[in-house]
Amino acid sequence: MMKETWLADLRRFVAEDHVKMDEPLHLHTLTKMGGPADIFVAPTTEDEVAYTVKYAYDNEIPLLMLGNGSNMVVRDGGVRGIVLTFKKLDGIMINGTTVIAQGGADIKKVSRAAADRQLTGLEFACGIPGSIGGAMAMNAGAYGGEIKDVIVRATVLTKEGEKLVLTKDELELGYRKSIITKKGFYVLAAEFGLEIGEQRVIDAKMSDLTFQRESKQPLEFPSAGSVFKRPPGNFAGKLIQESGLQGRGFGGAEVSTKHAGFIVNKNNATANDYIQTIEMVKKAVFEKFGIDLELEVKIVGEDMA
Repeated sequence: MMKETWLADLRRFVAEDHVKMDEPLHLHTLTKMGGPADIFVAPTTEDEVAYTVKYAYDNEIPLLMLGNGSNMVVRDGGVRGIVLTFKKLDGIMINGTTVIAQGGADIKKVSRAAADRQLTGLEFACGIPGSIGGAMAMNAGAYGGEIKDVIVRATVLTKEGEKLVLTKDELELGYRKSIITKKGFYVLAAEFGLEIGEQRVIDAKMSDLTFQRESKQPLEFPSAGSVFKRPPGNFAGKLIQESGLQGRGFGGAEVSTKHAGFIVNKNNATANDYIQTIEMVKKAVFEKFGIDLELEVKIVGEDMA
């Protein structure tokens, strides 16, 4: 009965059609995998977010921030408690050289919006598959750029539902880490400081980065993006490739033949297939190179009963 109670309580403050019970999470992850969420909430205002977060905290209900599901593997048994997404909080505002984006905004769209206003600095993000919230949490980066290069400040919610404004230094942005992940904060909005650039140079750079991404990454299949963090002085994809793992996997999951750093959902893979493939890769690389690959993707939820 707990789920029914949570559903009724949350629908008193959040629009009824934005609070769902037993929502299949494979509909909301880029891997196209994952069991149901007990309760799935997609707020449209910051007040609704604060209410949901505080409700979960006050009632000791597990709360998972999904983002746009680009860096996450949800187990087949689904997620107990409340799953929160900011997909409907996706506004982008540009004032001069300042770009403010809500936590649910697609960082690729933010990058494109900045470029369309002749602003340079976010070109590196034109191919990153994630929300602003997820990008902030992981200090997302690509092709020599990263979030900490352009961030000014971020507005976050604590687990207790308190709103804070954190400066660049207070965000403690490092390689795939931040105070956001450390403290379990929820990103409501981020402010970026960019510069006026030359339109043809900006467009050429974005076109080049898009070409590099499309030619090197297996975008034709669902995936969670880069599965492993970069080991010091090396590259995960290179180690996996040299371990002879491309094309191998379990069930419908497979180490990409196009980019060994990706594991793709090639044929209706389950999350269990995907996780077994991850473990196979970790074991093979450790046996060959003595390097313990660290996950960049987050694995959440429960196995099937």
